[in-house]
Amino acid sequence: MRVMELVRSRCTPAMCLCLIALLTIAVDSASAVDAETRSAASGATAVAAPSAETPAPPVARAIPQADTTHGDVRVDDYAWLRNREDPEVIAYLEAENAYTDAVMGHTEALQETLYEEIIGRIKQTDLTVPYPDDGYFYYWRSEEGKQYQIFCRKKGSLEAEEEVLLDENALAEGHDYFDVGTASVSPDHTMLAYNVDTTGAEHFTLYVLDLESGQLLPDVIEDVDYDIVWANDNETIFYVTSDEMERTDKLWRHELGSDRAEDTLVFHEPDDSYWVGVYRTRSDQYILLQLWKRTSGETWLLSADDPAGEFRVVEPRAQDVEYDVSHRGDYFYIRTNAGGKNFEVVRAPVESPSRDNWVSVIPHRDDVKVDRVYCFRDYLVVGERERGLQQLRVVDLKDGSEHRVTFPEPTYSIWPAHNEEFDTDSVRFNYSSLVTPRSVYDYNMETRERTLLKQTEVLGGYDPSLYRSERLYATARDGADVPISLVYREDTFQRSRSPLLLDGYGAYGSSSDPWFSSSRLTLLDRGVVYAIAHVRGGGEMGEEWYEQGKMLQKKNTFTDFIACAEHLVAEGYADPGRVGMTGESAGGLLIGAVLNMRPDLFSLAVARVPFVDALNTMLDPTIPLTVAEYNEWGNPNDPEYYDYIKSYSPYDNVGPYDYPDILVMASLNDPRVQYWEPAKWVAKLRAVGRGDSRLILKVHMGAGHGGSSGRYDWYREVAFRYAFVLDCFGLVGGE
Repeated sequence: MRVMELVRSRCTPAMCLCLIALLTIAVDSASAVDAETRSAASGATAVAAPSAETPAPPVARAIPQADTTHGDVRVDDYAWLRNREDPEVIAYLEAENAYTDAVMGHTEALQETLYEEIIGRIKQTDLTVPYPDDGYFYYWRSEEGKQYQIFCRKKGSLEAEEEVLLDENALAEGHDYFDVGTASVSPDHTMLAYNVDTTGAEHFTLYVLDLESGQLLPDVIEDVDYDIVWANDNETIFYVTSDEMERTDKLWRHELGSDRAEDTLVFHEPDDSYWVGVYRTRSDQYILLQLWKRTSGETWLLSADDPAGEFRVVEPRAQDVEYDVSHRGDYFYIRTNAGGKNFEVVRAPVESPSRDNWVSVIPHRDDVKVDRVYCFRDYLVVGERERGLQQLRVVDLKDGSEHRVTFPEPTYSIWPAHNEEFDTDSVRFNYSSLVTPRSVYDYNMETRERTLLKQTEVLGGYDPSLYRSERLYATARDGADVPISLVYREDTFQRSRSPLLLDGYGAYGSSSDPWFSSSRLTLLDRGVVYAIAHVRGGGEMGEEWYEQGKMLQKKNTFTDFIACAEHLVAEGYADPGRVGMTGESAGGLLIGAVLNMRPDLFSLAVARVPFVDALNTMLDPTIPLTVAEYNEWGNPNDPEYYDYIKSYSPYDNVGPYDYPDILVMASLNDPRVQYWEPAKWVAKLRAVGRGDSRLILKVHMGAGHGGSSGRYDWYREVAFRYAFVLDCFGLVGGE
């Protein structure tokens, strides 16, 4: 099951695993964070040489289409690829796939070896740490050979008989793609509402399962979004739908047993720059209707005991003012940037929560960003960032004392686990680093004792002492210190001779925090250094860091990345002739822009679902997400933004350069980055670029933004990417 990010963007759910305003928990056995575990076999794997009979690459027809904006004439030879109903378009994409298969044919044995390594590290039959909720213990488990998770619970104790609530494997039968977006148990634990997507287009169908009888109710609601919220009467469900631009714009109320046609439209947001979401407070007392865009937000409240009542606004929206709401007792605790860019925490009485009544609890600090607030009966847990590192601050509301939870490594990630119980002294969180597998802890906020509940098992003898994780800083061209997190295996590392794979994102204020991947051991054990460039546009270093990498300062993202690559080469972490880069979605924009700016610096690039046709997309309001993205990239209907976006848009700046080896991956049903962006980009690179480097496009014809939904299929995609990287680095044939 995947829980997607709250902010709808061209960024991946992977990621994601993003926590932006409210806390969400992402549990995904197909994800790199949850399921990857076992030590890689050392040494290289022999691979056949490329065949001399590799066919010529597909050549997309050039059909010039001229467009004029602000007096500037642009000619797009490949705009015709946008028509997915055209058989010639599908034939072209299939020809690209066939060509990719031919080019990568000599690595088939290597791909199989890597795949077996990857799944061999995983404890394929496993379960998550059960979390308590009203006398039940809920968990997900996986079974060897099965693609998807099984949602289960036990009543009273962990020794009780298991009750299977949702077997995703059974539901997925007959579907090439399957994703449960949300599964929500009713407050009385008698029913389960869940939604399913079978195409990857993120259009879900909502179902309600009677957990006592095991039968589905007749309540089936099609074309809904992720959010599902129960009212306390156990008879009312709130859900969200999207407009034709894939923007969530309506909140609905459904009473069990009624027809959808009778559902009540609770709220409609006409402003096409705002998104609609619905959540419950952890206290279970309020339902929150949240409206947000990149620069402002608004929250409405409804008693969860009164689902037919009227929502009331906390504070009307205002430009450049963001806030989100948590609840405890007689007060709401509100995270807001009203007092400064890096956010503060204020408190407001439940009966009059408007801004006039906000009282500071944790004041704004220039060097610390507040990421989130988590309320318990007697405590606040506040997620913070200082100099790029995540922190947890615990505030004892009984006496006002506070302290920070400390972490032992120079670079790491922490994120909340399931904390369903409100009246508790314990907070559960996940910890991971580039060398430490995902670890689930209970932390007693009173005694400050930390209990390790589970560390993801790595099969095959993984020894973390063999690997070294470091935190470095590169100097950007304007003098900014850009953090770098990196990891390598010490006994395979060769100073100034090791190949390097540099990862980057840098958009939406999302942070690329370092996490453990057992799949990544496949690269590390073969001598590859892996690094993350925490470039501007991300949120690692606070809100100012984000703002310095968006809109008319977007190029800082690209030059920061280049500075990181140059620094790693200069400091001996990379062979100058074997520097690769990888990025996904908006990170693919980064890859494309850097390829045009410094094609000489890199020997390979992997761009997954890359947002590379930035100018054309942002000029077309009929494309999903475009209008809502003006606050990230700028509106090119303004000549200043038009010129700036055009100056870096990867597709518009393809030139007669000697590009390195490039692997591009796309999905036909992707609603976030339309398939034609990478397809057009590859066609233009072939037509304009010079040299004989490999350029291949792999299009998943039945998936969405995140690629394959099944965990084994997903690992095969990882093996394919890694085979490309290792082959390009020359790490084959016993090296």
